Amino acid sequence: MRVAPELLLFLPAARRREEQAVACDGTSTLGHLVEALGVPLPEVGALTADGVRVGPSHQPSPGERVEVAPVPRPQPVPLEPGQDAPRFLLDVHLGTLARRMRLLGLDTAYHNDMDDPALVVQANEERRVLLTQDRGLLRRRALWFGAYVRGARPDDQLRDLLDRFAPPLSPWTRCTACNGPLVPVGKEEVAPELADGTRRSYDVYGRCTECGQVYWRGAHGGHLEKIVQEAARTVAAARAARPASSPGAPGPGAGGVDSAAS
Repeated sequence: MRVAPELLLFLPAARRREEQAVACDGTSTLGHLVEALGVPLPEVGALTADGVRVGPSHQPSPGERVEVAPVPRPQPVPLEPGQDAPRFLLDVHLGTLARRMRLLGLDTAYHNDMDDPALVVQANEERRVLLTQDRGLLRRRALWFGAYVRGARPDDQLRDLLDRFAPPLSPWTRCTACNGPLVPVGKEEVAPELADGTRRSYDVYGRCTECGQVYWRGAHGGHLEKIVQEAARTVAAARAARPASSPGAPGPGAGGVDSAAS
């Protein structure tokens, strides 16, 4: 079995090499053997056996040479009728990433108290891509679509997510606290909720239609703007690198208030 370099991070250190012999018992499927190596199937793209495209249910024969490729980037996500962008659900360890995704206008659900079975249920019912760094969670057969988030730092995690899915961005349109839509609101309407210094310094405000949180471009606005600009560049680069024959992304396919996103 030959594993693509992009997937080697999932293998134990002692077996972290591209090509290796795998025992063939005549009954195990290729998908089982790949996951036994440590690679979750949601991270696997094309599988070939002796140069022929096969699926995870393929039963390898002794002597076959199997190639395991990563998912394509950008990776298409199946969309519901009327849906123009993927929806996401993040596990409990990705709270900062969730806030940054909401800053970019991505529909991002996040709970800091939800267990694995509940995450799978919500992802399936709402057709959300489940993002996690828990490999065991990605191995759950019931999960309709999941993805492993690479990187330890929020900057790296966001870059990986945007490079993988290249979703359309709508910055400054979602509440970073609850994911609700933001709408413009007049200064006079929110003035009673503002500190004196804020009222004197800022004139443009927005309010979350779900939790009522008030937003303005405050002292951290420059930092957040840099996040937005870098995200736009990452998405543009990912789309530019897409092979000419591949479909658009996303599209039908496989699997202080002002510093809230920092």
